[in-house]
Amino acid sequence: METKEYKILFVCLGNICRSPAAEEIMRHFIKKAAREKEISAASAGLISYHKGELPDARMRSHALRRGYKLTHRSRPIRTEDFYDFHLIVGMDDSNIDRLRQIAPSPEEEKKIVRMTDFLREKTADHVPDPYYGGAHGFENVLDILEDACQGLLEFLGKDGKPEPSTI
Repeated sequence: METKEYKILFVCLGNICRSPAAEEIMRHFIKKAAREKEISAASAGLISYHKGELPDARMRSHALRRGYKLTHRSRPIRTEDFYDFHLIVGMDDSNIDRLRQIAPSPEEEKKIVRMTDFLREKTADHVPDPYYGGAHGFENVLDILEDACQGLLEFLGKDGKPEPSTI
């Protein structure tokens, strides 16, 4: 029996800093664990202002120093995403609230989770938007995302699906 790929969508406001970084970090951890056939990652934004743009140059630069090449092109979230993805991961309470508002049904709303719920070592209740900050903000976001993505991978268990005890 062939297992179905578990699809994760990371979401932030503009899809140019946090969510594309989370997408690439998650892909890196998935590849490192040799789980590409089980799990995939993508990202989207809640607004379409940056549609088609590469991630913010500062985020690309900070991520590249850690070995992550951010090549995703910004796109807004679509209604189909709620049906196509198994898990929709918001970066902060504002993202979570908006995702809940646009979820097409209560069943799809259950797919929405907070990125920081998967933290293993760091303590944070949200992934802050580094857009208007300095270098430290981008580094902090990457630290949070690396920890949370590793936690998310562990949450998915060995078969690429959530562990029964965590649902």
